Amino acid sequence: MAAVTQPEVFFFKPTNYVPNSQLPVLLYRKVLPFPLQENSVKAFLESNNWVHGGTWNAVPRHHFHPNTHECYVKGSSELLIGVGPLDSEAEGEVIHVEAGDVIVLPAGVSHCSKSFSQEYRYLGAYPKESPKWKNEYGRDQSRVESLALECSAVNIPDWDPVNGHQGPLQKLWTL
Repeated sequence: MAAVTQPEVFFFKPTNYVPNSQLPVLLYRKVLPFPLQENSVKAFLESNNWVHGGTWNAVPRHHFHPNTHECYVKGSSELLIGVGPLDSEAEGEVIHVEAGDVIVLPAGVSHCSKSFSQEYRYLGAYPKESPKWKNEYGRDQSRVESLALECSAVNIPDWDPVNGHQGPLQKLWTL
């Protein structure tokens, strides 16, 4: 049996514009099989019941998904996590990711690419049987409470995208 890779864990409280989540953001360092190619990365994540939703360049716009959790696979980038465009950046955290890392974002956690290398891409993956993601942009204070309720209703995945059925996600994502 392969050793279970433990993630770094980050918590983000709600802001005036973003619900964030009681569940932590999980960051797995250097876990993807090399050489990093889109097909092999998709196969790795799909073997753990997370399905490919698209591949994009950097997204420098603050956004979050209230209806699904998201797993990103990124090249070299600095991500600003936990704040919307109208919040103080000091409320969030800049997290540096490299090729081979996997970051798992609970529903409701805002994220954007703050800086990135020219070859930077990310592959978005979502728990199997999740609805298609929808974007929110953290600009309307009056919606934060209802969005927080929507986010908290999203099911916790049965599978960790890196470690499978018995991964740390199931232990760390308990309410």
